[in-house]
Amino acid sequence: MIKRKNVYQHIAENNWKIFGLVCLFPIALTAFIYLAFVLFSILSAQSPQEAKDIMAVFWQTIPFILLLCTGLTILSCLMGDKMMLSFAGAHLCQDNEEHLKVRRAVENIALAAGLPTPKVYLINDDSLNAFATGFSPQTASIALTTGIVKKLKPLELDAVIAHEMAHIKNRDIRLNMYVITGIGIIGMFGEILIRQCGRSSNSRNKNENGVQGIFLIIGLSLLLFRYFIAPFIHMAISRKQEFQADATGSFFTRNPGALASALQKISLDPRVEALDNSQQMAAVCIYNPLKKVARLLDTHPPVEERIIRLQSML
Repeated sequence: MIKRKNVYQHIAENNWKIFGLVCLFPIALTAFIYLAFVLFSILSAQSPQEAKDIMAVFWQTIPFILLLCTGLTILSCLMGDKMMLSFAGAHLCQDNEEHLKVRRAVENIALAAGLPTPKVYLINDDSLNAFATGFSPQTASIALTTGIVKKLKPLELDAVIAHEMAHIKNRDIRLNMYVITGIGIIGMFGEILIRQCGRSSNSRNKNENGVQGIFLIIGLSLLLFRYFIAPFIHMAISRKQEFQADATGSFFTRNPGALASALQKISLDPRVEALDNSQQMAAVCIYNPLKKVARLLDTHPPVEERIIRLQSML
C-alpha cells in the first residue's frame, strides 16, 4: 500500500535521495582507486617501505582525479547535449504545420512550468519515447519520437512533455550530462593508460616497472569502475529522477492520470533503435528504450510502481 503524498512531498523526498547519490559518485571513484592501490601494494611490494611508496603515489593521484572531474564538467557544459541528440539521431522540429501541434504543446507546458521554451527535436522512430537534455533551462532541448507524437492523445502527450519539462526545471538534465560524459571519459582514460602500458611493455627497463605498474592499476581501476560501479550509481540516480519528474510534471498539468495512461502505452513499445548500444542514453529517456533487462539492471523504476504513485496523487 503506497502512502498518499502530495507533489511537494514527492519532490522534497527525492531531492535528498538524489543529492546523496550524486555525492556518492566521486567518493566511490576515489575509494575504488584506493582499494586497487592497496591490493597492488599487497601483491607487488617486497618490503613495508615499498608498500608505503606505492600508497604515497595514490595520494599524488588526487589532483588527477580533481582535474578529471573538472574536465568532465567543462565537456558536459560545452558539448554534452549535442552529443546526446546526435546519439539519438534527433533533428530539429521544423517551423511548419505538421509540427505545429508539438511546438504549441511544448510552449504551453513551458509557460505553465515558468520556464523558457526549449528547442524541440524529433527522432524518426515509430516507437514511443522521449528525453530532455541541456545544461540549463535556457539551453534545454526536448526530443520526442515521431511515434509518441502520433500515437498518444493530446492530454497524454502534454503529460509526457511535462515530465521532460520537470527534468529541466529540477536540473536533472545537467546532472545527466555530467554523469553520461563522466562515465565515458573515465572509460577513455582507462583505455589510454592500459594501451600505453602495453606499447611500452617490451621496451621498458627494470627501473620503469613500478611506474608502468602504477599506470596499469589506475587504468584497470578506471575501466572496472566505468563498467561495474558507475552504471549502478547512474541507474540509482535515474530511478530517483523518474519518480521526481513524474510528480513535478503532474503538478504542471494537474493531471497525473494522463501521465499514468501515457506510461502504460509507452511501456508496450519504448525501443528506440538508435539507442540500442547506449546504456547511458537509455537512462535519460522517459522509459528504458533498450530490450528487456533484469530489474536490478534497469535504469527506470517498474512502470507499475510509477503508475501506482501517480494514481495516489489523484
